[in-house]
Amino acid sequence: MKFIILLLSITSFSIKPVQLFNTSLTVTVRDELGNTVAGASIQLFESEENYTQEKNAVADGTTDAKGTFRFKKIKATAYFVLVKKGDKDNAGGGEKIGTLEEGKFNKVTIVIQ
Repeated sequence: MKFIILLLSITSFSIKPVQLFNTSLTVTVRDELGNTVAGASIQLFESEENYTQEKNAVADGTTDAKGTFRFKKIKATAYFVLVKKGDKDNAGGGEKIGTLEEGKFNKVTIVIQ
């Protein structure tokens, strides 16, 4: 009778958690009276310089009928947000949002006037 010896070697390895969701940001745009604003253009910038010069936006979009737009699959970082519709914008406010949480559905409200 022959015996087969199976030798298992255990090596150390790290387990990376599986990210179930991509990082996203939902922006709700409101006017100075608190009403949501449909059709507003939104741009995200990673640097203040690009924000002030309005160049090299990393993402952009337009709000829907409910005044919202969702940026999907974006980097979890802090962004400068520029919102415009007609003669209203938030440019004077220098809207910088906090660092987004990775793999989460982040939300922010921007007021334009």
